[in-house]
Amino acid sequence: MIAKLTGKLDDVDSDTAIIDVQGVGYLVHASARTLSNLGARGDSITVHTEMQVSENDMRLIGFASAAERDGFRLLISVQGVGGKVALAIQTALTPEELGTAIAQGDVTQVTRAQGVGPKLAKRIVNELKDKMGGVDLGSTGAVGTAPAGSASADAVSALTNLGFKPVEATRAVAAAEAELGDASDLDGLVKLALKKVGR
Repeated sequence: MIAKLTGKLDDVDSDTAIIDVQGVGYLVHASARTLSNLGARGDSITVHTEMQVSENDMRLIGFASAAERDGFRLLISVQGVGGKVALAIQTALTPEELGTAIAQGDVTQVTRAQGVGPKLAKRIVNELKDKMGGVDLGSTGAVGTAPAGSASADAVSALTNLGFKPVEATRAVAAAEAELGDASDLDGLVKLALKKVGR
């Protein structure tokens, strides 16, 4: 299993890149967004990878970060979403946009991706809504991820332990933190977040 490649960017086209690792050229499939951010030919780069193997194909898929790869894995866990569709979604939406769309149930936003109709978009939103609390879908932090050990992370954990869904807890704590600002502490966040979700 190849989890990461570090080497020189040898070539790039519309959906793949060739990465030269000590004289061996690896063909890596990636979203257009990832490919556009790899750099110039000859640059030293690192990509996180996922190996996909089927009956008649074996391909290496590359990502700018391990978190982006985790987002891809989440997407392909949805029935009807293969590697090609998942990359189309990651091309059309930034990690933040995808996380927000799923957290808010915004099916229309997900249909921006090529090959994703309303029915599939609805399935993606419904199936991933509960899985994405605390999952960082990209290097900039997609769905309300808070630093471990912070008051907001502890507040999300407290609400989750009370039976709230991770996404619901994350949204409520984020809203409470925005309202309280610098004055926010664990007790204050939990109390206000509980009011936000109506308990």
